[in-house]
Amino acid sequence: MKKLLIISPHFPPRNAADMHRVRLSLPHYEENGWQPTVVCVDPLYYDVVEDPLLLESIPSNVKVHYVKALQKKWTSKFGLGSLALRSFLFYEKYVTRLLRKEHFDLIFFSTTEFPVCVLGAYWTKKFNIPYVIDMQDPWHSEYYQNKPKAQRPPKYWFSYRLNKYLEPIAMRKVSGIMSVSADYIEVLTQRYNKVKKIPTAVITFPAAIKDFEIVDANKAYLATPLLNNNTINLVYIGRGGHDLKQAATLLFENFRLQLSKGDGLFEKFKFYFIGTSYAPKGMGIATIKPIADSMGLANHVYEQTDRISYFETLAYLSNADGLVILGSDDPGYTASKIYPYILSKKPILAIFNLKSSAAEIIRDCNAGSVADIQNKVQAGKIIQDFLNNMANPNFVYEQMNIENFSIYSAEALTKKQCDLFNQVVQC
Repeated sequence: MKKLLIISPHFPPRNAADMHRVRLSLPHYEENGWQPTVVCVDPLYYDVVEDPLLLESIPSNVKVHYVKALQKKWTSKFGLGSLALRSFLFYEKYVTRLLRKEHFDLIFFSTTEFPVCVLGAYWTKKFNIPYVIDMQDPWHSEYYQNKPKAQRPPKYWFSYRLNKYLEPIAMRKVSGIMSVSADYIEVLTQRYNKVKKIPTAVITFPAAIKDFEIVDANKAYLATPLLNNNTINLVYIGRGGHDLKQAATLLFENFRLQLSKGDGLFEKFKFYFIGTSYAPKGMGIATIKPIADSMGLANHVYEQTDRISYFETLAYLSNADGLVILGSDDPGYTASKIYPYILSKKPILAIFNLKSSAAEIIRDCNAGSVADIQNKVQAGKIIQDFLNNMANPNFVYEQMNIENFSIYSAEALTKKQCDLFNQVVQC
């Protein structure tokens, strides 16, 4: 049995999007010949939403080590909130000590706290252990360079320069790349000759059927107070951002068109956009509702920037009448939460760049309607058809193709991960 050391700063019981690949894969690594050990940051040091139910999906035999971090309440005074930077020195010290005592065949960085990946080059040089980086998002990106300052993320000036400096250090010694998008790998191969010579694999996040079993078992504790029995509830849960403006505009323009017909069919529609900001509770800035407000749709659109727990998310998806997924105007973007939407077995409207892997997954599984963000005419037809179906009390949702969906299961995609790991250690 080969030994896998996983670096994932976020981990249950805290809910952060970037730890779900690890969480869902942990039950299946050993059946593919890899014994996992996780090193995460002690939850005391970051303020992501707590969700104790997440612990039910973690096998009891998995070793989990916790490192410290600088307290955010002190570092924020100097403008430093990044968990990666606050935990960096603690990771270096703790894992170095661990590697001196215990042998591991491979180190796997699965996180969007990318600066910690630089430590892979250090540990490879010191202990001759290969490492794989999971590109769940772009690390150093040029996407916002031509965008107005108002549309750039907070502290963009600093993060852009930091990432531009750190990414090459990590890529210099990396032995394998996993990514949710082929576009991310393509960008890296253009930047670094090293990446052209190592194993790579496009592996989306896995689906977790068992998570919905946990939801069913805990219905009494998973309320969805925002939803109203007297309205047609259309739900989106996930980040907002200015790169979603094109998709949101298409949605609201076509809804306004249907509403203007005056037949009353659409008066009961209510769109909910939940958890749209990564900012601390109460400090998020709405990016979706202002678009609706500018079109006179304020009474039909609700946005909550505060994030909710993972299983609350699943409860909302399960209790909605229909689901809406807004996609980025960046063609490389893929929605990491696409599988919970599909597994909720509710009608789905996705407004995506058709190059997105999420669009391909929805089409392959016959799980919903995909509107092309780059084709206003096609998108308008798809959106209006979806809205008309939701307004029709006799509409029957056609269930997804479960056979096609099986290739996205946690079992299947963990095997693909381990195939990549095997290639790396054999090189």
